[in-house]
Amino acid sequence: MNVLIVFAHHEPKSFGSALLKRSVDALQAHGHAVRVSDLHAMNFNPVATADDFTERRFPDLLQYDREQKHAWQRDAFAPDIQAEIDKLLWCDFLILQFPLWWFSVPAMLKGWIDRVFVNGAVYGQGRRMDTGGLKGRRAMLTVTTGCYPEMVAEDGLLGGLDVNLWHLNSGTLAYAGFEVLRPFMAWSIHYTDEARRHQYLDEYAARLAGIEQDTPMFFHPLADFGRDWRLRPEVEPKTVGHRRPVAG
Repeated sequence: MNVLIVFAHHEPKSFGSALLKRSVDALQAHGHAVRVSDLHAMNFNPVATADDFTERRFPDLLQYDREQKHAWQRDAFAPDIQAEIDKLLWCDFLILQFPLWWFSVPAMLKGWIDRVFVNGAVYGQGRRMDTGGLKGRRAMLTVTTGCYPEMVAEDGLLGGLDVNLWHLNSGTLAYAGFEVLRPFMAWSIHYTDEARRHQYLDEYAARLAGIEQDTPMFFHPLADFGRDWRLRPEVEPKTVGHRRPVAG
């Protein structure tokens, strides 16, 4: 497989960096081609502006998503965006690796998603979920965090892990057409010893060794929804993001 790892961590000596290196070594050892976008090392600009386009459809008012569609049709992206789009379309498997900040990704990675998951290629014109522009590819989150796993249990202090990551797994990756694998989590990094951190590295390498056989998470396909954009009456909700309204 062609594997793209998009890595967002501000500290080159972090455990996240060690995890990244181990993943590259493990994937290459199993014959996969690997490319890395180390966003901080690249000094990637996360801010979406008019400078992202070499020509504009609407020069008087920036409508970012519509300009993305125009740029996709006219080959009119700024070079830094086009380079990342090329990597994204090259890959069979995407890994987004990041420390969990405020239930989400750091701003650097959010900006990468905003600028690279472009209208026309990734979504738009009926491209969403199982018809998304990146259909046929796989994706996974690799997350380091200071919290304990009990904190994101279904009855935990912060709510269930699947609920916390729904906006990424469903609203970003699955929406774009990816088959989404369950995330790899390295817990309470600041509160673990060196032996446990080495164990995480080994667990991650073992996970990546069997990644092609990993079973994707379930997300409802478009056919499960009616013209009103809601689950059809006969479809049973099967994800943490869907439930039937309670009358009254």
